[in-house]
Amino acid sequence: MGVLKQLAEYLFLKKKDPNRPKSSWVGYMHNINRISIFLFIICLIILAIKLLRS
Repeated sequence: MGVLKQLAEYLFLKKKDPNRPKSSWVGYMHNINRISIFLFIICLIILAIKLLRS
């Protein structure tokens, strides 16, 4: 269940835990993970469109 909570936070579906310690490096890591998830979803959409057109 922890993975789903983390994905919801990356995709801005859930508020962040206020008790979590603040660190700029962890923030950078989360931003990179967020970008990679968005790119993965965009690539899946592009692949689905290409498969449906052919």
